Amino acid sequence: MKEATGELNMTVVTVVAIAALMAFFYLIIWPTIKTGLTLTSACSASNGDTYTMTDKDGNSVTCGGGSCTFTDADSGSTNQKQCTQSKSSGGE
Repeated sequence: MKEATGELNMTVVTVVAIAALMAFFYLIIWPTIKTGLTLTSACSASNGDTYTMTDKDGNSVTCGGGSCTFTDADSGSTNQKQCTQSKSSGGE
């Protein structure tokens, strides 16, 4: 019986540890990754022009003048990224 209880305790500890890691990733790391992906996508889509987009969560990205600015709808915080794309002159 003691062995079964020990195995159950280790299982519970493992499940709690995995849940804590998942919560940390989802709440701390994922928003940063998502913001970076959104800014990179907006820089590519703008191709050096003025560009504005809003996602389904209400977050907005505005590009112009060689940079894009991401505004979080919930917190109002902003992140900025310099865009290095330049306008291409067509089919070269």
